[in-house]
Amino acid sequence: MDDFANFTPKKKQDEAWIKEAETLVGSLQGKSEKQLIAAVYARAVEGKRQGTLTNEQIDAFYAQFSPMLDAFRRRKLEKLIEELKRID
Repeated sequence: MDDFANFTPKKKQDEAWIKEAETLVGSLQGKSEKQLIAAVYARAVEGKRQGTLTNEQIDAFYAQFSPMLDAFRRRKLEKLIEELKRID
């Protein structure tokens, strides 16, 4: 942050990322599970490498979407989350 005019509270940043994730997921309605996972993963890897996606945001994504999944898919998402969090 260079000055107060550019300050964005962390909560607003997280909310913006979650909203973007929801938009991405919505745009993939009707796609296969494999296509959905590949799209989310590619976007997350890009964000991690650019430094625009934090592990806290990844955790927020998991918290937002995991309740909508059955146990099998939730476990798959957990593995994906663990892998993403290891990316520097």
